[in-house]
Amino acid sequence: MLKRELPYRAQSGRLIRLAQGRIAPGVNDGPLQPETPWHAAVQPLCWWQGEPVGLSLEETPGEDWPDGRDWLVRLPGDWFALVSTALQVAAWLRNHRFCGRCGAPSGRLDHEFAMHCEQCGQRHYPRISPCIITLVTHGESLLLARSPRFPAGRYSTLAGFIEPGESAEEAVRREVAEEVGVALGRLRYYRSQAWPFPHSLMLGYFAEAASRRIRIDGVEISDAAWFSPTQLPHLPPAYSISRALIDAHLAQVGARR
Repeated sequence: MLKRELPYRAQSGRLIRLAQGRIAPGVNDGPLQPETPWHAAVQPLCWWQGEPVGLSLEETPGEDWPDGRDWLVRLPGDWFALVSTALQVAAWLRNHRFCGRCGAPSGRLDHEFAMHCEQCGQRHYPRISPCIITLVTHGESLLLARSPRFPAGRYSTLAGFIEPGESAEEAVRREVAEEVGVALGRLRYYRSQAWPFPHSLMLGYFAEAASRRIRIDGVEISDAAWFSPTQLPHLPPAYSISRALIDAHLAQVGARR
């Protein structure tokens, strides 16, 4: 569906209009505008179903523009890559208008995602922040937790940024110990997912708990508990890797019964 090659020679094509994390509705209730000539400020983005797609970064969203999360809820799963790419590239363009080394204005290069400083020669590429996200289990039970930022009643898997000099596996053990005080046994890598809020790469793991004792940190985590597969709280949205980890565990439990 999505081809990650910049259509930088295209003079026209489909557009995604994006402002402050919100995307304008397009044709057929989707995020793509009809084919139109591209102005100089359009950022070539990708190819979608054989058509060139550009990003039009605008200052103010319309009142009817859904935010990125709303689009991911309403669209089929194969649109995730397109919406995620648009959101992350938009954040990069907005945050790198000036060189981080010397402070001079930066100019966009069309043939790659890069902002180039004519004054000192520094190039700034889209930031990608690696994170771990982990479903901790003990037998069939799932350890799920709440952040103070979550919607009421929602519980999710544990996650955190990988620190400098740290491996992903070390980050899994550290984050779980810090947030809920649980020591871990065996880890198993699941898969990864780009997470455009604003620019994370989530590395998903399953982790076996050495004990069921929980001690929450009270800062990043407001509550945590063990849940049975038959009695679950409000879960993360279906498009998230957190939900994929949970669903994969539930499927394994169901297959064993």
